[in-house]
Amino acid sequence: MRPAIAIALSLVLASVAFAGTLTGKVVKIVDGDMIDVLDGSNAVHRVRLHGVDALETGQPFAKRAREATGDLVHERQVVVTTNEEPDRYGRLVGRVTLGGRDVGLALLEAGWVWQFTRYDTSVLYRDAEQAARRARRGLWADPKPAPPWEWRKMPKGEREKRRETVPL
Repeated sequence: MRPAIAIALSLVLASVAFAGTLTGKVVKIVDGDMIDVLDGSNAVHRVRLHGVDALETGQPFAKRAREATGDLVHERQVVVTTNEEPDRYGRLVGRVTLGGRDVGLALLEAGWVWQFTRYDTSVLYRDAEQAARRARRGLWADPKPAPPWEWRKMPKGEREKRRETVPL
């Protein structure tokens, strides 16, 4: 079999294998919206939380957001439900639940992530973010928070001016 065909076939099979539900232990917190989950066959899956976008490294409150995700799920059994194929980086994208509780929603309620309206427009997520904003919880304590998708587009010089200065 030609290498290009073999690679294409493996990607198709991988996306089929990832559709549905994954249960496993969170073994690493990559950042506020991304975790590594170890399944029962000892395979590690990088999982991006559906519908939320966490602060980028260097943004005010980014470290705290990562810690909040860790406090919720690190070393715990979670269920990842996905109806999507892996993203362009090969990560699973799905709703993560812990004991039936939506982790993305919990992070929104605590004010540690933004609703990623490009991929999720649910009223539940919108209302959770709005309540956190009004209460100035988490990242909303920053008087001028920059959405992560805007931060990623900023020139590096501009980012340097706005780097994290929030004490741990």
